[in-house]
Amino acid sequence: MSETILFDYWRSSASYRVRIALNLKQIAYQAVPTDLLSRAQKAPDYVARNPQGLVPMLHIDGHDLSQSLAIIDYLDATRPEPRLIPADPAARAAMLARAMIIIADTHPVNNLRMLQYLKSEMGQEQRAIDDWYKHWIAEGFAALEALAPETGLFGGTSPDLTDICLVPQVANARRFDMDLTPYPRLARIDAELQAIPAFADAHPDRVKPA
Repeated sequence: MSETILFDYWRSSASYRVRIALNLKQIAYQAVPTDLLSRAQKAPDYVARNPQGLVPMLHIDGHDLSQSLAIIDYLDATRPEPRLIPADPAARAAMLARAMIIIADTHPVNNLRMLQYLKSEMGQEQRAIDDWYKHWIAEGFAALEALAPETGLFGGTSPDLTDICLVPQVANARRFDMDLTPYPRLARIDAELQAIPAFADAHPDRVKPA
């Protein structure tokens, strides 16, 4: 079996998700920092392997996999313990719907390339960009808060894909000084997840290049 290599950026939410999943499944990997600020993800040799030119990319089992959801789905299919995506169709659909609130509706409009475009191409002031950022997180968190359990994790007694997606988004919210008091269930779940080594070890502060 070939070496497992993760091309990531320490502050990338999508990369953060994959680091958590790899840790939960106890998959050893080599990290290759890919600096988005210097546009390392647009280098010709990288784009040849990942045409979208984004992170993360996971090289595993001889494959170059991109997009965090696709990567985690592959890991769950090939290394099912602990399971992160339910096998039951109804439970799977419900879990994916929750996770996609972040993966599809919240994070994409707030990622680095979007924020850079708002500033460089649309001429927006930083305050307006920060307001944009907080608006979309608040909208996503309001929906997730309504769906969150009163006790336990989204995955019940063990983390699932929704939990994996939540933690990086909460970290982003805190980085932008968002008030999380309207989302007590999400804050509680995040705190419980942060106490799990697989989540704590994936935190950007733990993997930031020296």
